[in-house]
Amino acid sequence: MPDIPRPQVPAADQTLRILSLLARQPGPVAAHTIATSLRIPRSSTYHLLATLEEHGYVVHLPGDRRWGLGTAAFELGGGYARQQPLARLGRPLLAALSDRVGESAHLAVLAGRDVLYIVEERAPRRPALVTDVGVRLPAHLTATGRAMLAALPREQVRASFPDATALTERHGSGPATPRALRELLREVRVAGFASEDGEVTPGFRSVAAAVLDHTGWPAAAVAITWPTDGPERDAALLADAASTTAAELARRIGRHP
Repeated sequence: MPDIPRPQVPAADQTLRILSLLARQPGPVAAHTIATSLRIPRSSTYHLLATLEEHGYVVHLPGDRRWGLGTAAFELGGGYARQQPLARLGRPLLAALSDRVGESAHLAVLAGRDVLYIVEERAPRRPALVTDVGVRLPAHLTATGRAMLAALPREQVRASFPDATALTERHGSGPATPRALRELLREVRVAGFASEDGEVTPGFRSVAAAVLDHTGWPAAAVAITWPTDGPERDAALLADAASTTAAELARRIGRHP
């Protein structure tokens, strides 16, 4: 049997393996589980986790004694999503959705505490929106962000929004405290979709549904936005349309039924 080559930079190899393991988990993991699963000495595991935490790639949840992915890891995921394959796979689905409902549709991914818009399909005779491709907005204010945050482990949300200073505002509305955010996300989980009304842009309302990957992690979210000064629209029906498109995109990126 040929010898298995040893990595030339063991610390780098172990760091990447830790990140890969955390990315496959549905929630935060204990350090001893990481060390045992990857056969890394426990002391080395703690040193590597501390370095990753310093750079924002992991977060430590002291109350649970567990470690999860940090905002810098989401930035990498968002960077990949901007190039492949979500934007490519999502664009025709968003175009079909916009045609079907007659309103503008967009696709966003999480980037730390923000959402990053990677696809926008503007409906004919509808005004331009702030949610243009490449724009970042606070996740807790947007329908897309709320849909994805509601699908994250609660510990991850607490780590990302530890206090009121993390909850920025645009027009004096939206959750102002972590407790208010938790209640809002609970309502999203009960309803099965997220919404916002004038919190991003006054006079516009949005509904959104998360796109879950094969682990159940929110890879993106599909949203529909419409002006509130026009004909009244049924938000529940539009949410159903967004959910159908989100489910189809999830299937295309490998989500198992």
